[in-house]
Amino acid sequence: MASIIKRKKNYSVVYSYIDENGEKKQKWETRSSYQDALKRKAEIESKKTSGTFLPPSDQTIKEFMLDFVSLYGEKRWGVSMYDSQTALIANYINPIIGDMKVQDTTPRVVDKYIQTLQKTPPVATKTHRPKSEYMSNQNIEKIIKLLRCAFKQAVRWEIVPKNPFDNVVLPKTEYKKRDIWTAEIIRKALDSCTESKLYIAMNLAFACSMRIGEILGLTWSNVHIEDEDIATDNAYVYIDKELVRASKRAIEMLGKRDIYHIFPPLFANTSTRVVLKKPKTDSSIRKVWLPKTVAYILRQWRESQNELKELLGDEYQDYDLVVAMPNGRPCEERIIAGEFQKLRESAGLPKVVFHSLRHSSTTYKLKLNHGDLKATQGDTGHAQIDMITQVYAHILDEDRKVNAQKSEDAFYASANPDLRTVRPLEPPKPKEPEKPAATPSLDLAGLVAQLQKSPELVSTLAALLSAVPSEKSF
Repeated sequence: MASIIKRKKNYSVVYSYIDENGEKKQKWETRSSYQDALKRKAEIESKKTSGTFLPPSDQTIKEFMLDFVSLYGEKRWGVSMYDSQTALIANYINPIIGDMKVQDTTPRVVDKYIQTLQKTPPVATKTHRPKSEYMSNQNIEKIIKLLRCAFKQAVRWEIVPKNPFDNVVLPKTEYKKRDIWTAEIIRKALDSCTESKLYIAMNLAFACSMRIGEILGLTWSNVHIEDEDIATDNAYVYIDKELVRASKRAIEMLGKRDIYHIFPPLFANTSTRVVLKKPKTDSSIRKVWLPKTVAYILRQWRESQNELKELLGDEYQDYDLVVAMPNGRPCEERIIAGEFQKLRESAGLPKVVFHSLRHSSTTYKLKLNHGDLKATQGDTGHAQIDMITQVYAHILDEDRKVNAQKSEDAFYASANPDLRTVRPLEPPKPKEPEKPAATPSLDLAGLVAQLQKSPELVSTLAALLSAVPSEKSF
């Protein structure tokens, strides 16, 4: 069991344990008072008796995260997730808490770590420039989510007794109202667009609520726009892959799991590759029906592509991509983003990014279907319906106003006759201040006439007057 040894200025709790290699080790833990040492001794003995004792470990968070990525991440993550998660570890976890021991990580340590992140500038990369001075609450939430998952495995691997990242109080993340284009602005943008690839991409983003990676990864084999399809309103696209750029390291570590095709690079010494891969979530794999006009637009685009193939012959690299470069090679997101910016500036349109067309699509569909969340979620491919209710709540609120108007027209305006005559209550009128009673005026002529007719009245009046005291008597 454990024992307490008194030293010069403190006490040591000494106990033995078996490490992960099966070797017997001895541990000395220093406590400042005998009571603390006694408490720690009782805790160790209780855990050993109940079988919940975890042997001490000097493993750092940096070492542990390396194991976590190797044993967990490589089995569960795709190439995009692998690149993003390992970037968070390299940029925001290892430099700040990487040297801390895993078993020294407590909820209090986690709270301090979050405070540090709030004062940490975001890391700039070759392709991304930070838009804020310090880490955003959304990115802090991503880091804590990653660490919560990692320490869940640490509990499972019996390195720590409980997860210090559970029940963390995160900075409040507010979903801002999306900056989008209205249907009228999108019509103007399409009328002003002269770049064919961008024109097709914009129509797919708005009509089908597609992400840019899904648009660039769409193949003609998944586009159903034949005469019968269009005539029966059954023209549709099937979304089952996306085009992304991934690091060679992620591809090497994960293999070709969920990767359908790796495009040959233009330059052999690049550290990344463009790939066609399975979407991030199963809900992103979906069927989206096309408006007839968009179906005809796609047919014309396919015809022009086929003409180009015949013209270029073997020079055309046919990967069956709907949106491709003139030689058939994949078109990357940065190319569409650049063309979209040029269109926006030349046509004098409000400043938004290409991804905003997807938000415009979602907003427009919610208005058309009066807030049908399931139908909208089916088109957008959101994994959780809560995402729609949080981001597009203002649209749903507008429909709730329409509900009140419909209730008025359908029920109250034509129901009980008594309800039709209801008018707003008028506020009570303020009371006018009461006027003092007027002093009755004395009719002398009438009084004299009465006295002349009644001698008795004269005698009574004379008696009354004689009874009233004069001013001199006061």
